[in-house]
Amino acid sequence: MTLDRVVWSMLQEALAVYRDSPRATAWLRSHVERYTEPVRIAVAGRSRIGKSTVVSALVGDEFTPQSSFVWYRGGTEPRAHVFSGPGRPHEVTIGRRGSRHHVETGHVDRADRVVVEWPARTLRDIVLIDTPAEATPEQVLGEADALLYLMRHVQDDDLKFLQSANDHPIARVAAVHTVAVLARADEIGAGRIDALSSAKQIARRYRRDVAVQPLCQNVVSVAGLLAVAAKTLREDEFQALRILASLGREELEDHLLSADRFVGEQFPVPMEPAVRQALLERFGIFGVRLITALIRQGFDSQVKLTGQLVQRSGLGELRDSIAIHFTERREILKARSALLALDVLFRMEPRQNARKLMADLERVVASAHDFRELRLVAALQSGRTKLPAELQAEALRLAGAEGTSPLARLGFEYEADHGELREALLDALLRWQAQAADVHAPNDHRKAAQIIVRTCEGLLPQFR
Repeated sequence: MTLDRVVWSMLQEALAVYRDSPRATAWLRSHVERYTEPVRIAVAGRSRIGKSTVVSALVGDEFTPQSSFVWYRGGTEPRAHVFSGPGRPHEVTIGRRGSRHHVETGHVDRADRVVVEWPARTLRDIVLIDTPAEATPEQVLGEADALLYLMRHVQDDDLKFLQSANDHPIARVAAVHTVAVLARADEIGAGRIDALSSAKQIARRYRRDVAVQPLCQNVVSVAGLLAVAAKTLREDEFQALRILASLGREELEDHLLSADRFVGEQFPVPMEPAVRQALLERFGIFGVRLITALIRQGFDSQVKLTGQLVQRSGLGELRDSIAIHFTERREILKARSALLALDVLFRMEPRQNARKLMADLERVVASAHDFRELRLVAALQSGRTKLPAELQAEALRLAGAEGTSPLARLGFEYEADHGELREALLDALLRWQAQAADVHAPNDHRKAAQIIVRTCEGLLPQFR
């Protein structure tokens, strides 16, 4: 039986065991409902790091930041509800403030949580949770299956937050739920035109950092304002930017030395200061500089330009990382959340007739192959387990570090046919069986090989 079915059965059995406890029953029912939902991803980080900007970029529409937790779910039409205390939620309107959508919560005294339903393709597979800066790790992760953690550089406070996110036996065993994001990438290197390339290099360096690797599955860089621009650029803004691009590079650059100069009266083309101020607020000085340079380079239509902005801003890489590490691993993330919830319940309300379930939980965490794969990926990435260079990359790939589909695990970058996939899989299986049986290899080497063999054997029925 697969991991998700095993854990689902445990939730149902727990409901029967605790049927006489209203509090436990309510807790379990909320997790049963959660089990069938899309992956919940919390977006967290320190104050003014750009969480709401990144959320807006992923949703594809710009929203005004709120001071409470804001959940973005898929929906057929825009709707919003405010939850304040144990009572029924209040439905509120969604208006506009300039270029942004705004949830009108003014008549609600206290908003613990705002839930926005929005017709966005991204929200079909995920729920995004924009978190307030003062939220604790427990508050952030209590309702989320996965975490996007935003930071400028990796500092001690960031490492402490990420460590606390894994500070539970089950969380350590299933280290699968975090992607770190170097936000505001355009500010690296004093906003030079090559800032985004520098940010990508820094992200790659952090991926190899022994302090960071065990705490997250990937590190990517994102320029939030550019990412939002890529998804929400309006025709009037594009035309204004084209006018700016008609200036010579040096002439425009002279007026981009500061915000005051850019919006000042002495400007070489007829454009209202209010228009220039709006461009600065939307894209920043770096964004205006980069976009006008791209237009001069030939990306002179809105379609061409937005495609470049998705690529250069890091939004495309962030989406890919969410797909590989979160969406494709939905079942294991949901199982992980449910096991954490069951562990909390067994600690808060221990019962004699729940002892079997407690033993089942320990057995699943220790022996489930999905978790063994994750432990191997973490051990290989952190250096706790070492394999020869020619085997290391293949082991990570087969264990799902680059994606969990057969194509990704077997290293195909094109739609290989059934025969090609079967041949590649059998070749990998034989190679890793030999590694597992090598009595001269170190013990951790052979244990790693045994896990990869089990992975290959699990894939084999798909190609018979």
